[in-house]
Amino acid sequence: MSSKRILVVEDERHIAEGISLNLQLQGYEVQIAETGTAGLNAWKQWQPDLIVLDIMLPGVDGISVLKSIRLEDERLPILILSAKNTAEDRVKGLAYGVDDYLSKPFDLDEFLLRVERLLKRDGWIKEESATEPAPSDEYSFGENRIDFTNAMAVCKNGEVTLTEQEMRLLRLFIANRGKALTRGEILELAWGFSKSLSTRTVDNFLVRFRKYFEEDPKKPVYFKSRRSVGYVFDH
Repeated sequence: MSSKRILVVEDERHIAEGISLNLQLQGYEVQIAETGTAGLNAWKQWQPDLIVLDIMLPGVDGISVLKSIRLEDERLPILILSAKNTAEDRVKGLAYGVDDYLSKPFDLDEFLLRVERLLKRDGWIKEESATEPAPSDEYSFGENRIDFTNAMAVCKNGEVTLTEQEMRLLRLFIANRGKALTRGEILELAWGFSKSLSTRTVDNFLVRFRKYFEEDPKKPVYFKSRRSVGYVFDH
């Protein structure tokens, strides 16, 4: 079996180690993350082929991790493994883009088969996409256009080169257009940071976006403040 990489995001050490051992026996490379923030960092740096994700995690929860990953990668196979097993929990996971959902306690053979199936399906998708031209990854609002593929924006100031952090925040706003986001939600979902980080971090990015995209930065039409809440992208 090829050495696929699997990231296990699970805060219960004995469960994480048991999963890791059995996956390694199947020939997979495994890395464990015990918090949502650690999971997001490992996903960015290690680039796994599949993620096994618990929902109830300290700090950034599993659903927030899922939503954050889906801002950038809609194809990475993600299997939720959780004690939360109501229909509502499963529907919520599926709505945010999870590929499979297995309730604890679980049967080991079933778990391994599901992992194998997800990785095989992902291999088919990659083979098919390799023969197709890459789709355009752009978003327009007003007279502004964001080109996520080339990390560029065309706006009133001409062309602007976007940083990775700016693109993640823009994707978050676009995915939640019309919905007010708190500074804490922005920190967690866009970048995987702790809510305790200075709120000026978020404010500084919004000042920058208004300079890029607003006709009058002092009277924003798209990137608006919500008193006592945070910010909303209105488009």
